[in-house]
Amino acid sequence: MIKLLVVDDSALMRRLLAEVFSRDEGFELAVARDGHEALERMVGFRPDVITLDVNMPGMNGLETLDQIMLLQPCPVVMLSSLTRHGADETLEALALGAVDFIAKPTGALSMQMETFAPALMATVRAAATARIRRTHRLAERVRLKTRASVPAVTGPDLAPRPARSVASVGEIPGLVVIGASTGGPPALDAVLGGLGADLPWPVVVAQHMPASFTGSLARRLDGLCPLRVIEAATPLRLEPGTVYIARGDADMIIGRRKGGLSAMPAPQSDRFRWHPSVDRLMDSAMEALPAGRLAGVLLTGMGNDGARAMAALKAAGGWTIAESEETAVVWGMPGELVKAGGASVVADIGEVAAHLVTAVAER
Repeated sequence: MIKLLVVDDSALMRRLLAEVFSRDEGFELAVARDGHEALERMVGFRPDVITLDVNMPGMNGLETLDQIMLLQPCPVVMLSSLTRHGADETLEALALGAVDFIAKPTGALSMQMETFAPALMATVRAAATARIRRTHRLAERVRLKTRASVPAVTGPDLAPRPARSVASVGEIPGLVVIGASTGGPPALDAVLGGLGADLPWPVVVAQHMPASFTGSLARRLDGLCPLRVIEAATPLRLEPGTVYIARGDADMIIGRRKGGLSAMPAPQSDRFRWHPSVDRLMDSAMEALPAGRLAGVLLTGMGNDGARAMAALKAAGGWTIAESEETAVVWGMPGELVKAGGASVVADIGEVAAHLVTAVAER
């Protein structure tokens, strides 16, 4: 039985969410109208997971989340609007300790709940299994740890060096492919924040997220990380020292344009369940570059996206790393890679950047 606390200032949304979860005997439900009532209800109810509206009067969602994480840490799923402001606030919530988010339906809520409900149910069930104690304030703690451990390998070792078997002048020497889902934004902050600005390989990232959120994610990471971070909403030529975030609600593929390799948005393919697809991104990278010039990183996330393709990369002679079960919010994606024997290294999130820097320098 999952004890769920629904926190929303809208009486209609509370009623609709209560109807959704009351249909499933696996949930015990409580509701709260605002942040203050939520903190009071938590004391006696002790929820396993909370859904929390981002925008509430009085104590807003971020303030409520901050108090939850300080007083009684619990897995929290944020309910957010599909606006840039809503995206910015949601990413801040993930940095504060929320394990995931789901975008509220737009328009007539009651008419869209049937399509919204399955995704909400799956997200809440996954959140109930999250390792909240180890991931609370993850980005802040891990950034300090990575930056303390990386200097020994980020000096001259990261200076651009002649690439092996480069096909043409100006072609990138190699490529890093990162995949993430649930819990991914703080994990990306930790990994990218531990890489030097002079990393000789470009980095491409597939983070499961709606299109209205990936631009905000790129802007946020660009302000936090030494590397340049941009959203690949249009075809962009791959350049060292740059991170390309796949646009949400679509896929990203690597292809050759005008003599160089580019990150290119592509419509969702029905062959892949999650989007932006990590498997599809890695498949395209392996078609564009030899396995020895690729590195794959699979971080926290629900499901198995990326595990097949990264296992194939390792089998072909490439290098891969899976986030450890001890630090992953949800050990689905990296766990599947480990189970498939496809991880060259398994490491805590605070160690991923250092392993990646060393692998790039050695290849």
